[in-house]
Formats: sequence, structure tokens, C-alpha cells
Amino acid sequence: MAIHTDRLSDPAVRAFVAAVNAHDEEAFRGLLTPDATMADDGSERDISDWADREIFSSHGHMDVTKESDGGRALLADYRNDAWGEMRTRWSFTVEDDGRISRFETGQA
Repeated sequence: MAIHTDRLSDPAVRAFVAAVNAHDEEAFRGLLTPDATMADDGSERDISDWADREIFSSHGHMDVTKESDGGRALLADYRNDAWGEMRTRWSFTVEDDGRISRFETGQA
């Protein structure tokens, strides 16, 4: 069963999931530090290219099913128009200012 976005523990991660599901590119980018990095299935990716392809142009959506590490590690059913639906894992590094400096995702 999915955890409602409003109930996610970490404020930055909660805002990240909300931005992804609303396809709010401006909010998404505002959550990241200027030098933020990411990896997908262990490979480093350019956040802008990846987010456009995997979230915004393909209508990505996260249904979080489990959280751990104080809300900074998630299991989610992720779907988009490119890949359909898959079980994914997500982990986030959140800085003291509340912005995300790194996230990693991949199939769970």
C-alpha cells in the first residue's frame, strides 16, 4: 500500500516526490543544490537530461511503499510513459539548508 506523500518523514524528500508527481519542473529544480548529482542503476547521469526524459516528458509518477533512514531512503512503484511501471529504490542526501545534493535511484 502506498504512503501518502504528505506523510513522508523528510521534508525535502516529501517535496521531491510531490514535485515529481505534479510534474513541477521549477519546484523540482528548486529542491536541488546547484551542484547536485545523481545516479540511475549505479551510473552517473546528468540531472537535467535524466529528469526531462524520466520524469517530465514521460509523465513520471512515484507511489512510495516504504521509507527508511529517517525518510531519506524510499521504495516506490515508479511509472512513466517510457518504461511502464517498476519497483524502484531511491536514496537522498539532504544538506543543512534542506536542499538535495544527491539522489540515487534504480530498480529494487
